[in-house]
Amino acid sequence: FCLENTDPRTRGRGIQLLSQVLLQCYSLLQEKEVLHLVLFYESRLQDHHLVIPSVLQGLRALSMCEVLSPGLAVSVLKAIFQEVHVQSLMQLDRHTVYSIITNFMSTREEELKGLGADFTFGFIQVMDGEKDPRNLLVAFQIVRDLIAKDYALGPFVEELFEVTSCYFPVDFTPPPNDPHGIQREDLILSLRAVLASTPQFAEFLLPLLIEKLDSELQSAKLDSLQTLTACCAIYGQKELQEFLPSLWSSLRREVFQTASEKIETECLAALHALSACLSRSVLSSDSEDLLDSFLSSILQDCRHHLCEPDMKLVWPSAKLLQAAAGASLRTYHRITRSVLPLLLEQYTKHTQSSQRRTILEMLLGFLELQQKWGHVEEDESTLLSLQAPVCSVVFSALTDPSVQLQLVGIKALTVLGSLQGFLSSSDLELVVDHLIRLTLHEEDSQSSEAAMEAAGSLAPTYPKVFSGRMVPRLEEELQSGRAGKGESYQNHRSLQQRCLQALAAVSTHTSIVRETVPVLLQHLQKVQKGTEARTQDMVSVCQSLHRVALQCQQDAEGCWYFHQTVVPCLLAMAVQAAMQESTHTLPSKALLEEEVLAAMIPVISAATTHLSPELAAQSVSHVVPLFLDGEVSFLPQNSFPCSFQPFGDGECLEAQRRLVALLMAFVCSLPRDVAIPQQEWLLRELLALSCSCNCPFTATTAAKCFAGLVNKHPAGQQLDEILQLAVNRMEPSLAEGPRRTQALTLLLWVTKALVLRYHPLSSCLTDKLLGLLGDTELGPAAADGFSLLMAESPDVLHKGCHADVRIMFRQRFFTDNVPKLVQGFHGAGPDVKANYLKGLSHVLNHLPKPVLVTELPTLLSLLLEALSCSDRVVQLSTLSCLHPLLLEAPQIMSLHVDTLVTKFLNLTSSPTMAVRIAALRCAHALTSLPTTVLLPYKGRVIRALAKPLDDKKRLVRKEAVAARGEW
Repeated sequence: FCLENTDPRTRGRGIQLLSQVLLQCYSLLQEKEVLHLVLFYESRLQDHHLVIPSVLQGLRALSMCEVLSPGLAVSVLKAIFQEVHVQSLMQLDRHTVYSIITNFMSTREEELKGLGADFTFGFIQVMDGEKDPRNLLVAFQIVRDLIAKDYALGPFVEELFEVTSCYFPVDFTPPPNDPHGIQREDLILSLRAVLASTPQFAEFLLPLLIEKLDSELQSAKLDSLQTLTACCAIYGQKELQEFLPSLWSSLRREVFQTASEKIETECLAALHALSACLSRSVLSSDSEDLLDSFLSSILQDCRHHLCEPDMKLVWPSAKLLQAAAGASLRTYHRITRSVLPLLLEQYTKHTQSSQRRTILEMLLGFLELQQKWGHVEEDESTLLSLQAPVCSVVFSALTDPSVQLQLVGIKALTVLGSLQGFLSSSDLELVVDHLIRLTLHEEDSQSSEAAMEAAGSLAPTYPKVFSGRMVPRLEEELQSGRAGKGESYQNHRSLQQRCLQALAAVSTHTSIVRETVPVLLQHLQKVQKGTEARTQDMVSVCQSLHRVALQCQQDAEGCWYFHQTVVPCLLAMAVQAAMQESTHTLPSKALLEEEVLAAMIPVISAATTHLSPELAAQSVSHVVPLFLDGEVSFLPQNSFPCSFQPFGDGECLEAQRRLVALLMAFVCSLPRDVAIPQQEWLLRELLALSCSCNCPFTATTAAKCFAGLVNKHPAGQQLDEILQLAVNRMEPSLAEGPRRTQALTLLLWVTKALVLRYHPLSSCLTDKLLGLLGDTELGPAAADGFSLLMAESPDVLHKGCHADVRIMFRQRFFTDNVPKLVQGFHGAGPDVKANYLKGLSHVLNHLPKPVLVTELPTLLSLLLEALSCSDRVVQLSTLSCLHPLLLEAPQIMSLHVDTLVTKFLNLTSSPTMAVRIAALRCAHALTSLPTTVLLPYKGRVIRALAKPLDDKKRLVRKEAVAARGEW
C-alpha cells in the first residue's frame, strides 16, 4: 500500500522500511530477488526528492549482495550518475552514494572498468563541491583506488586533479567535542596520498606547489614541501624537468630566509628527495643529464657562500649541499669533488678558532654522509685523494686550545676511523696518541670525556691498535700515579681517575677486555694493600669495572670471561679483608665500608644477569657453598687466616656478615630458571640474619637478598612454609623489643617481593604495614615504606635482574590499598594523620598519570589537606604529584583553584628549599588552567611571587622568575 501511495512522504516511509529490512538480510537474498529489487530501486531514483535518501539506503544494501548479476553494478551507477544530483543531498545521503561506489569497486572491479573513462567522469560529478570532512576521507580513498587499480582516466586527468586539488592546502579546524574525531592531519595525509599517487598529475600539481611555496602562509608552505617530497618517490626526470629551476629557486629562498626550523627541515628533505629522484632516473642516450645540471645550479648558488668572510650564509649553504649530497652515491661524489677541497682551503685560510670550528663542522657533515655508503671506493672517491689534508686538518683541531674546536675534531676523528680503509696504520697510531693525550692531559673535562667515548667507539674496529698502544700507556700512567705536567689536582680529576675511566671506556671488544680487566683488578688490590687506602679510589675502580661489565653483556664470550675473572677476585679480596678484621690484623678497612660494598654490588650484578643458564649454574655451585659452608677453594689466593662463616654467631664475625651484600648481588641477578643449591637453608640463614643483626647495612642487605629469592621462588608448599616462618619471625619483633626497625625493613622488602608477583599473602602483609601507620614510633618509617613498595629498586627486584614483575602491579596496589589509606586517615588520631597522607602521596607519586587523572576527583580534597601537613616529605611528594595533574587535568583542578593558589603561595616561603622550588613550579603550572578561572587571582599571585625573587638560593629565584613571568 505504501509503495503505491500517491503521497511522496508515505511512499518514502514504505521504501525506508523495505531498505531497513534489506540492510538486515541482504546476504540471504537469491539472484532473481536481487535483480527484481535492483530494477525497482533504479526506477525509484526518478521519484520525488523526498524518496531518494531511502532509495539510496536500499541500493547500498543491494551493493553488498554477493549474488548480484553481471551488469547490474554498472546499471546502478549509471542510474545514480544520471538521475541524482548528489551534492544537493544531505551529508549522510552523500556518504551512502560514496559507500555504494566503494562496495562496487571492491567486488565488481572488472565490470566498472568496462565503463572506461565514463566511470571516472561520473565520479567527478558526484564528488564535485563536497565539503564534509567525513565524506572527503571516503572520496579521497576512491580517487586513490581509481589511480592505484588502473581505472581509465581518459581525457579527465585534469578534471580529476581539479576536483581534489581544490582542497589543497587543507584548511580545517575540527569543532570542539567533535564526536567523529576527524583531525586536520587525517585530511592532509589522505589528500597528499591522492596528489602524490600518479605522475599524470605532475604538470598540474608542481605549479600549484610552487605557488603555495611562495605564499606567506606557513602551514601552506609546510604542506607543499611535504607533498613535493612524497611526489618525488614516484616521479621521474620527465615530470620534473620543466619545473626544476623554479623548485630550486623556492627551496633556496626558504632555507636562506626562513626563521622557521620546521620549514628549513622540510625544504632540506624535499631537496634530498628531488636529488634522489633524479639519481634514480634511467637516461636514454640522447636525453640531457638533468641531475648534473641540477647539482651544478646548487653548487653555483651555494659554493661561493662558503668563502664569505662574514660567514652569514655558510650554514644554510652547507645544509643545502649536504641534503643534495646525501641523496645517492653519485650526488655525493659530484658535490664533495667540488666542496671538500674548498673547505680544506678555507680552514687553512681562517685562523680564528670559531671560524675553523664552523668549517670543520661542515666538513664533518660531509664525512658523516660518506658513512652511509660504507667502504671508500678508490676509483671515484674525492675523500681518498684528500686523505692527507683531511687528516692534517682534523689532527690540527685536536691540538687547538679551543675546547669547542677540539670536540668537533674528536667527532670527525671518530667518523674517519669508521670509514674502512681510510686511515693508514701510521695515521691510526697517531689517532690513538691524540686520544691518549686528550684523555689524560687535556685540562677541560669535556674534551677528555669525548676522547674516551671516541676511543670506545673506534676500539671494536681496531682492537689490536688500542690493546697494543693505548692500554699499556694507561696502565703505565695508572701505576706511576704521577700527575701530568701542569695538572692541578684541585681543579681537575686526578690522573688516576682519568686512567680508570679511560680503561673502562676503551673496553668495547673482548680482546681489549682481556687486557684491561686484569689492570683494573691489579690496581684495586694495590689500593687495598696501600697504607692509606682511600674509599673513593676503590669506588672509582668499581665504577670502571661496572662500565666494562655493562659493555660486555651483549657478547657471550666477553661476559663469561668478565664474570669468571672479576667475581671470584672481588669475593676473594672482600673475604680476605673480612678475615683480617676478624683476626684484628688491620692493613685496611676501606674494602668493608658501605660505600665500597655498595659500589661492588652493581659490578657483580651486571656480570651475572646476562649469563647463559648453564654458565650461571656453574658459577652458583661455587658462590653459594662459599657463604654456607665456607668453601673457599675456587677463590684466587685462597689461603686465609681463619674460616669464612658469614652466618655464624659472634661479634668477631660482624665484618664477614657484611659480605652478604655481595651474595645478594650475585644470587638476586641469576636467571629465574637457574637452581640455587641448598636454597631453603640459605633462605633460613638470611631470615635469621635480617632479624637478629645489629648492623643496619647487613640486616637490610640480608632482607633484600631474602626478598629477591622469595620473589623468584616457584609457588608451592616450600614457598608457603618459608613465608610462614618469616611472618612468625616478624610479628613478635614488630610488636615490641629492640629490633622493631629491622623487622619493619624485612616486612617492607618481603611485601614488595610478593606485591610484584601478585602473591596472595601480599595483601595480608600490606594490611600489617597499614596498621603500623598508626604507630607513633614506626609510623613515619612505615609511611616512607610505601615509596619503597612502588618505586623501581636499583639492585634487586627489577626486571633487569629477572625478578617476577607483573605488568600492572602499581595499579592493582592502588585499587586494593588507597581506600584503606583514606579510611585510616579519617579514623586516625591527630599525631599520626600525617603518616597516612605521606603513604598516600608516595603511592600516587608512582602511579601512571592517566590512572591518577581518572581517580583525581575522589582524592583531590585529601591531597589539598596533605599540603597543610607540616612534614616536608609529605609536602614535597604531594606537590610533585599535583604538578602533572595541573597540566593534564585542568578542568578538574579549576574547581579548586582558590585553595590551590593559597596553598602554593604559602609554601613558597617554606624553610625547605626543595619545597619552595616545587611550590613555585606548581604556581607556574597553574597558568595552564583556563584564563577566565585565573584572572581573579592574577594581581595577588604576582604580588606574592615578588618575595621569592629575592630568595637567597639561585634555583629558587630561577623558578620564581619563570612562574611570575608566566602570570
